[in-house]
Amino acid sequence: MRLELGSKVLVMGILNVTLDSFSDGGQFFSKSAIAAQIDNMVESGADIIDVGGESTRPFAEPVSIEDELARVLPAIRLIRQRSTSIPISIDTTKAEVARKALDAGANIINDISALRFDQNMISLVRETDVPVIIMHMQGTPSDMQVDPHYDDVVLDIKDFFRERLAWAAENGVSGKRFVIDPGIGFGKTIEHNLSILKRVAEFSELGCPVIIGHSRKAFIGKLLGTEVDKRDVATAAVSALCAMKGVSILRVHDVKKTVEAVRLAEAINNAS
Repeated sequence: MRLELGSKVLVMGILNVTLDSFSDGGQFFSKSAIAAQIDNMVESGADIIDVGGESTRPFAEPVSIEDELARVLPAIRLIRQRSTSIPISIDTTKAEVARKALDAGANIINDISALRFDQNMISLVRETDVPVIIMHMQGTPSDMQVDPHYDDVVLDIKDFFRERLAWAAENGVSGKRFVIDPGIGFGKTIEHNLSILKRVAEFSELGCPVIIGHSRKAFIGKLLGTEVDKRDVATAAVSALCAMKGVSILRVHDVKKTVEAVRLAEAINNAS
C-alpha cells in the first residue's frame, strides 16, 4: 500500500495495548475498552491507527515476542472487524511481531529502532511493499534519557537518517518506502525537542515524509507544569505548528483535538 500523502496532514491515533506506557498504560487492555477507543478515533477523524504492545517510555523494560503478539494481534483483528479501510500501523522492533501483524491486517511497520534492533527486519521489509516508519533514538529506551548529547541535534539526526537510508538501499529497499521520525523525547532534552520542532522543515531535505510523535510527552509537562493527562491542548497546539511547517503525519493520543487544530492550520496555510 501507499500512504495518501498530499496537502492533507494525516493524523495517526495511538492505541497502546500495554500495561506500562507513560500516558495510557493499562487503559486499553480489555476488548470493550479497545473497541471503544477504536470507534472514538475513527469517528474523530483518524487517518491511521498505530498499535503498540511494548512500552517505549524512558527506562522501560522489553517484553517477550509472545507477550507482544498476545497484545497486538487481537487489537489489529478488532480494528479490522470495525473498519476494513483504515490503515493500521504496527509499532514494534521485532520482525516476527511485524510479520504476524501484517498477516492480521496491519499495513505499515513503525520501528523506533530504524531497523537496528532485529537483523531480520530488513528482510521482512524487502519482502513486503508496506510503508516503513523509522525513528531516531540515541541509545535504547532503558538508557536514552541518561545524558543525551548532540553537536547539532537536527544535523546529527539528519546524518543518522542518511546512513539508515543508504544502508536500506544497499539492502535492496528504496528510500521511497520510508517515513522518518526525528524521535521527540527519545534521547533528547527539552532543548533538543524544541530545536527539532522549530527546525522540523529541514528534515524534508532528505526526501521522505516526516512524522512527529510529540503527544503528551514530558517536555510539554516540564514547560507548562501539567500532568500527563492534561497535555492534549498543548499537544494540539504543537500539532498545528508542525502542520504549518510541512510535517506529513502526526502521532497523537487525542485524535479529535489534533484533527481540529490541523484542519485550522491547513486553512490558514491555504488562504490567499
